[in-house]
Amino acid sequence: MPELFDVHTPPAAWHRFAEHFKPAVRQEQVGVVTALDRVLASDVVAPHDLPSFPRSTVDGYAVAAVDTYGASASLPAYMDVVGEIAMGQAAQVVLDEGQCALVHTGGMIPASADAVVMVEHTQQVARDPEPAPAGGPRFRPDSIEVYRAVAVGQNVIQVGEDVRRGDPVLPAGHQLRPQDLGGLLALGITRVDAAVPPRVAILSQGDEVVPPDREPGPGQVRDINSYTLAALVRRAGGVPLTYPIVPDRLAALEDAAARALAEADLLVISAGSSVSYRDMTAQVIDGLGKPGILVHGVSVRPGKPTILAVCDGKAVFGLPGNPVSAMVIFDLFVTPAIRLVLGAQGAAKTQVAARLARNVASVTGREDYVQVQVEERLDPVSGQAERWAVPVFGKSNLIYTLIRSQGAVKVPLDSNGIAEGTWVTVELQ
Repeated sequence: MPELFDVHTPPAAWHRFAEHFKPAVRQEQVGVVTALDRVLASDVVAPHDLPSFPRSTVDGYAVAAVDTYGASASLPAYMDVVGEIAMGQAAQVVLDEGQCALVHTGGMIPASADAVVMVEHTQQVARDPEPAPAGGPRFRPDSIEVYRAVAVGQNVIQVGEDVRRGDPVLPAGHQLRPQDLGGLLALGITRVDAAVPPRVAILSQGDEVVPPDREPGPGQVRDINSYTLAALVRRAGGVPLTYPIVPDRLAALEDAAARALAEADLLVISAGSSVSYRDMTAQVIDGLGKPGILVHGVSVRPGKPTILAVCDGKAVFGLPGNPVSAMVIFDLFVTPAIRLVLGAQGAAKTQVAARLARNVASVTGREDYVQVQVEERLDPVSGQAERWAVPVFGKSNLIYTLIRSQGAVKVPLDSNGIAEGTWVTVELQ
């Protein structure tokens, strides 16, 4: 087992871990309507053009654009309305010179038309009906005046303008958003290959830890980490598996860890990762499989006593017991590991730019994560709204430090702090 607290920088720690953690993406077919936030396991290509027919973007009249050239309010173009195109039906109308057809937004454009005049740019002309011929009633078309010329293709969505048949639609590794589901269904794609969510076992450890529904005795605290970490697992795309609180006994932790790892794809153990005569986490993790512990100690605050391990192909993490530390380290290492299992691409969280509202001190050679509130303030000179990051200072065992914040700002390794007014990146929580 490596010497305790052979401290690594966060990038170096992740690099060492990722060298040994090479999960294969497992996949399953899922229905698109229930696939929100699932990660695609294979590329999706368009099976056909979208739209598959030319459609009007406005309510108006389908025309041959050439028939409107030169039209103006003072010299309108007169056109005969020879029909109306019903929604959801093929456009059977054939237009001759000087003719048009009423069409609604989303309706199909006749093959003999190449543009649509907005109804606002027309006016109906009253005409006397023609007498019915001997053979029966005769349709007498209405007429309209067109006050504005249109160009070819104006107010029309062309075939394949949204996406062409065979075009790549969404790549493997993409996490499905609401608009993605709509786009897939518009193409008639109702099932996709998605990555199987990894099962993440969560063990909370400590004689002082009791379930949330129990009244703590002297020196005891309610279990927070099992539930906050389970929520973070769900947000990252995994399936949390929670277990009873493990007492501070070596045999108990060995049994619980072995059982949990056998039932899961990743294991997270909360507490017991610092240097103490009662801290057995490192010993237990190193006995779960090869190569075992890769990192014990990361130059980050909060969360220095962090363990990263790979045991027989499965990722294992030892997180500090303090809830703020545990959540910061989870986002830093466990979330990327879950996304690695999913084959997910891109950032897991939204980032916004803001100006720092107070000076923040740090120590060179250590990454600091400072919790912040995000506020909108008016610039007194420009009068424009600006986003500001207001630090929320608190110890790492105070959960409400996180509750009172909306995100975190990273102070880089090579910095001894960030000055007030500096533009920073806030990772929203």
